[in-house]
Amino acid sequence: MTSARSRARLIERLRGLGIADERVLEAMGRVQRHQFVDEAMTSRAYDDTALPIGYGQTISQPYIVAQMTQLLLVDGVPANVLEIGTGSGYQGAVLAELIANVYTVERVEALYERVRRRFAALGYRNIRARLAREGVLGLPDYGPFEAILVTAGAESLPTSLYEQMADGARLIVPVGASGDQRLMVVRREGSHFHQDTLDPVSFVPLIEQRGRTD
Repeated sequence: MTSARSRARLIERLRGLGIADERVLEAMGRVQRHQFVDEAMTSRAYDDTALPIGYGQTISQPYIVAQMTQLLLVDGVPANVLEIGTGSGYQGAVLAELIANVYTVERVEALYERVRRRFAALGYRNIRARLAREGVLGLPDYGPFEAILVTAGAESLPTSLYEQMADGARLIVPVGASGDQRLMVVRREGSHFHQDTLDPVSFVPLIEQRGRTD
């Protein structure tokens, strides 16, 4: 089956699972997920499941990518977004189809180098990939951001990211111990941060204190 037909089937599955934002569905229909997985995994690229990408990391399940992206767009399309946990680059590519300026940070140097080449080869010029700085979560030097998306599970809400949120920004983050994570949305209104807890999810752990300056 061609990747185009496989993507179309995936989009219909996502629509059936409740993804209603056509902007998100169209963006995911444009991104070729098989470009973001290892060659041995290409036959499963359009399955609605997470897949290993090495270094203990995974490419997220398409439904979760769609859900988190849809949540970012509830209040309109942000001018810039920060993704924490670049991984394969798939989520970043979906964001780049919708958002003018995408910043993404990765702590695993080998994944960072691989994804930089991948973004360049695929022509994503509106994505700025960075290697994580030791002891620093996010990219404080590039903020504030109108949206922040964390693609790894934090044991507790990473409140250090609040300083990188613009007024009106949304933070989407999985929170909780492994096996008991929930997707959380934090909305900033001035000096107030409103929290909503949503569906159960499963992500690899967020590790805040590793990496080195790029």
